[in-house]
Amino acid sequence: MVLPNIPLPRLRTALSSLEQANYNHEQWTEALYSTLVCRLTPDERDLMVDAHHRCRFGQWYYEVGNEILGRHPGFETIGIEHERMHQCARALLQSSIDGEPIQIQTYEHFVTARKRLLLETTTLRQELADALHNLDPLTGAGSRVGMLTKLREQQEFVKREVQTCVIAMLDLDHFKTVNDKYGHLVGDKVLIDVARCAMAQLRPYDKIFRYGGEEFLLSLPDTDLVEGRKIIERLRETIGSLTHEASGGAPFHVTVSCGLALLAPDVPVEQSIERADRALYAAKEMGRNRAVVWDRSMEVLPRHPG
Repeated sequence: MVLPNIPLPRLRTALSSLEQANYNHEQWTEALYSTLVCRLTPDERDLMVDAHHRCRFGQWYYEVGNEILGRHPGFETIGIEHERMHQCARALLQSSIDGEPIQIQTYEHFVTARKRLLLETTTLRQELADALHNLDPLTGAGSRVGMLTKLREQQEFVKREVQTCVIAMLDLDHFKTVNDKYGHLVGDKVLIDVARCAMAQLRPYDKIFRYGGEEFLLSLPDTDLVEGRKIIERLRETIGSLTHEASGGAPFHVTVSCGLALLAPDVPVEQSIERADRALYAAKEMGRNRAVVWDRSMEVLPRHPG
């Protein structure tokens, strides 16, 4: 599954709230078993048609979970299995109240829904934990740890002609001047704002990594160079319009230069990155604050100096 771009603080909130929701639902399941085995009086909420909204897991799913993780490809499946589990639970409890034998088919459906729910939530939890481990602690973008692995996985789709993929290098223009003039705390805030802006603008399956310093690498799957350039141009303009502030100083703006290249199927991933980097150098040489697509004439260009 693809984990959408989520800012670091919200990612931490998503993981901790999911863990609490899972714990609450395990407690609910144990209470349900006790009610069925010992023929206790059921909780009235479990007999309602909208019981899946009323349990604590459901409250998490339709509120905090939906707000942060609603774009995750597996999130809808979690909701489907959770609702199905409660439908089966309601049927089991009603049979118990009526003094009728519990149908084995209904019980098996309940167990199957519970297993699927556990599989989906466990997978999601692991994705969130892995993402936290591999995020840049300052900006919340992906770190270089695991970046090449992700790009090589994407390259496999390119090799099988499943989809094309564009990679883009973004570098903040004159960032050293920002640090020198306003200090590193303001510079860090600029980096954070730029990363958050990119995360908000990109599609759920796009990826952003902090490549180093003030430089970011973007992966745009299922995209050709024409569409990729449109995406990057929109992002470049949006970043350039951001207003940054420093204590005691006038608001200021920071532009970005961008270099694009295809993630090629026939060369190492590192070479495709180098092509995007040379296109970035060309953008800097042309006056900055622009996006340039790599072509073979750039082979002789050095990598950009930052």
